[in-house]
Formats: sequence, structure tokens, C-alpha cells
Amino acid sequence: MKIVSAQEVQQILSFEKLIPALKSAFSDDFGMPQRQMYSFPGGSEEKQNTFAVLPAWTQDVVGVKSFTHYPQNPEKGRLTVSAQVLLFSRDTGAPLALVDGTSLTYWRTAAISALASSLMSRENASTLLLFGTGELAPYMALAHASVRPITTIYISGRDLQKIHNTIESIKKVRPELCVLPYQKNEGEMIDVDIISCATGSSTPVFDGASVKQGTHIDLVGNHHPTCRECDSYSIETSYVIADSYLNVFNEAGEILIPMSEGKIEKTHVKGELAELCAGDVLGRLSLEQTTLFKSVGTALADVASAYHIYTQLMNEQDIN
Repeated sequence: MKIVSAQEVQQILSFEKLIPALKSAFSDDFGMPQRQMYSFPGGSEEKQNTFAVLPAWTQDVVGVKSFTHYPQNPEKGRLTVSAQVLLFSRDTGAPLALVDGTSLTYWRTAAISALASSLMSRENASTLLLFGTGELAPYMALAHASVRPITTIYISGRDLQKIHNTIESIKKVRPELCVLPYQKNEGEMIDVDIISCATGSSTPVFDGASVKQGTHIDLVGNHHPTCRECDSYSIETSYVIADSYLNVFNEAGEILIPMSEGKIEKTHVKGELAELCAGDVLGRLSLEQTTLFKSVGTALADVASAYHIYTQLMNEQDIN
């Protein structure tokens, strides 16, 4: 069984190869039971410490991701999420690999958002507004820029130093991009093509009424039923796709809160990522339509990404 370190994950993965691999996995046959989240004392009053178990399988591989989510870890200089992905052969059941899931989570989360964007945002989208300055932020920006002709990226966050750190991380990889701190006057229209939110916020980070028509909204930071990164208006007025019905209707406050308010029904979510990738649902109905993708994370994304890493390693081994 191969042990794949975080360093190897970083060396092997690229969005140019990972995103098509994920699209293929979501378009094909797979199994994915509802993931199990276990909260226990610790963390904050709003967000407890969490342990999660996410199983899935494809025609080639069986896998499970396990991770911990400690929301107060950054205050102690530690990572919020720690994870591992264990893979088994679908044919024999033999263990294949143990892949560092922390670094993989950044890649697959961003790649899933970019995959959805490639099917939902306008093809000529050139401006991106990113809310969030954590470890995930540069991955989100670079992933979106890999599927759309992004030229300008705005970074929004509470800490100016973290904003500048995020800008530097993005420009280190894509120096040709114009990456700037985001500044907006109250009541001003948010004039960008894509809004991506990867924050730890429990309350909306932007005013849905200020979003221009045709914008694509991407939400990945929240997986708690009582928290949300966008307001009800954003959900009500958008064409909504989820990464997974099971997980979103169980964990995503962005959807659950407006449902509890009676502002939307379950049918307001028009499809899930697998249907989008297979072409069973459309990503948008018009250029003027605001689209929204809500992701809380899926086991299939983790397992497919880990298996992509494993196959890349095996191919390199065969060549050498």
C-alpha cells in the first residue's frame, strides 16, 4: 500500500488534469452513502469540533475519507482541517493507498467549484471576487482561473495582511493575473462575473441585492445547518445546483434557512453535480440569469481525487 504525503500531493496535482478527472467520475456510475458528521464538545458555541467519515466507490476503487474540523485551531496556529483518504481496489478489496487528505481537500474543493463554474458561469467570465483568505483561498482563485478567462481577481477579508498574503500566493503561480484587495462602498453594485466564498463566516458575507444579473455565485465555506455565507435573497433569485442533495439538504444553512423561512421549496435546487456533469440538467438557462453552486463536500470528490493521484504515481513508476 502506497503512503502519499502532502508534498507528493502538491507535486502531482494540477487543475488542468484534476478537473476533467472529477468530471469523468461524477458522470459515471458511483456509490456514495450520506456522510456521517459527529460533533463533540469543544470549538465555539456556533461551531463545535467535528469528526467526519465519507465513504464512496467507483468502478475502479472503494475509498473513505476521514477528517477532523476544529474551527478554533487557527487561533492556536494549527490547521482547521486534518484528513486522510484510504483507497481499496474495487476488484480485490486490497488496500491501495493512504493519501494525505488535508492537502487533497484544498485541491478537490477548489476543483469541484471550478468544475461547476465551467458548466454554470458565463464562458466569457473575466472577473472574480473571492471572499476568504485562509489556506483554501489561493486554490479557489487558481482553479476558477483555470476554467474561465479570468484576468482580474479581487480578494475580500477581515485581515489586510492575510489579504496581501493571499494575493502573493496567487501571483506566485499566475503572475500575469491582476489581483487586488476588494473595496466596495455601501449600496454599490458588485460588478464581477463570479463570486466565490470560502470563509468561516456564520452570517452572509455579501448583500444579494447588490449582485448583478448573470453572476455565478460559488459557496464552499459553510457546512453547518444554522450558518450561511449568503442571504436568502441570493438563493431565491438564483438558479441553484448542489454538489450533493443528501449532504446539502442535511448540512447547508444557505438552503435550509430559506426553506425554514418558507421562501423556497426543495425543488428550488434544480440539480446536483452528477446530473450537471452528465448533461441531465443545464448549468444556466440564459446569460442574464444568476447561477449559484452550493458545495459542502462529497466523498466521491475525495476518492476520485485520491485515485487520480494514485494512478498518476503508478504511471510515473511504470515509465521509470
